[in-house]
Amino acid sequence: MQTDARVGVVVDGGGGQRGLSSGHGSVSVDKLSQQQQQQNLQNQSQIGTVSQLIAGGVAGALSKTCTAPLARLTILFQVQGMHNDAATMRKANIWREASRIVSEEGFRAFWKGNLVTIAHRLPYSSVNFYAYEHYKKLLHVIPGLQSRRESMSANLCIHFVAGGLAGITAASATYPLDLVRTRLAAQTNVMYYRGIGHALQTIFRDEGVLGLYKGLGATLLGVGPSIAISFSVYETLRSYWQLQRPRDSTVLVSLACGSLSGIASSTATFPLDLVRRRKQLEGVGGRARVYTTGLFGIFKHIIRTEGFRGLYRGILPEYYKVVPGVGICFMTYETLKMLLADMDSGL
Repeated sequence: MQTDARVGVVVDGGGGQRGLSSGHGSVSVDKLSQQQQQQNLQNQSQIGTVSQLIAGGVAGALSKTCTAPLARLTILFQVQGMHNDAATMRKANIWREASRIVSEEGFRAFWKGNLVTIAHRLPYSSVNFYAYEHYKKLLHVIPGLQSRRESMSANLCIHFVAGGLAGITAASATYPLDLVRTRLAAQTNVMYYRGIGHALQTIFRDEGVLGLYKGLGATLLGVGPSIAISFSVYETLRSYWQLQRPRDSTVLVSLACGSLSGIASSTATFPLDLVRRRKQLEGVGGRARVYTTGLFGIFKHIIRTEGFRGLYRGILPEYYKVVPGVGICFMTYETLKMLLADMDSGL
C-alpha cells in the first residue's frame, strides 16, 4: 500500500493539495499572503469533486501501469522466502530476475496483474480521499483539537489520524481486488488463475469467502501507518518548504515532498507489507500452509530463516519506483485537471 499512499498524497497535491490545506487544519494557510490564499481557492474551484476523482484515478492508473514492472519485481522478491532456500535467495538480484521474466514468460509478463491493479486503484482512490476529508472534519470538531486549530502539533495529529483511518477504510472496502492482484503478479510458469473473474471464483470456491480477506490483519496494521506517514510527512515538508521558499514551483515542491513521504512510509512499513503479501499467497493452488502462527510468529520465522534483511526483501525496486511513480501521477493529474477545467468552462 505504500505506493497508494504516496500517490494519493501527490494527486491531491496538484490542485487538490489546496483542498487538503485550505481547511481549518492547515499548518500554513494563516502564514500565506492574502493573494496566495485567493489563488489557492481559485485553483481549487477549477474542477469539481467528481472531476477531481476522475483525474486522480486516471493519473494513478497511468502511474501504476508505467511502474508495473518494478511493482511486480517487488512482489516476486517479497514472496521468495516462502518456498525458496536461503542459497537461492542470496543469488537473486533485480537484473537477474528481470532477465528471467523476459526469457521464461515474455516481456508482457512485467504487467501481470496490472489490469486488476487499475480496477483496484479507481475505487481505492475515491474512498481514500472521500474518507480522508470526512475524517478530518470529524476530528476538527473534537473539543480539545478545536481549540488548538492553529497549533502545528494538533494539525499534524489530525493529518496523521485522518490519513490512517482513511487508509484502513479504503483498504477494507477494496481488499479482495488487492489480494487477486498479488496472486496474479506472483504467478510465474504455472498459471493457476486465468484472470480477475476466474481468480475471484477460484478463491471463493477453494478457500471460502474468508479466503478473499487473507492477510487483511497485516494489511490494516500496515496501511494505516503507511498512509498516515505519507500524509503527515508530505504536508509537514510542503508547509515548511513554502514558508522558507514561497516562490518555488508548486510542481517541484509537490514532487520532492511526495517522493520523500513515499520513501519514509515504505521504509517504516515495508516488513508489514512483506508479511501481507506472503499471507495473501497462503494456500494458492492447494499448496500447504507455510506459516501456522500469528503475525509476530511470522516475523520471528522470517528473521530466523532469512535474517533481519529478509523483512526488507524487495525494498530496492520499491524505492526505484517512488520518484517516477509520483512524477507521472502528478503530471498526469495536472494535465487532466486543466483539460477538465476547460471542458467545464466551455459547457
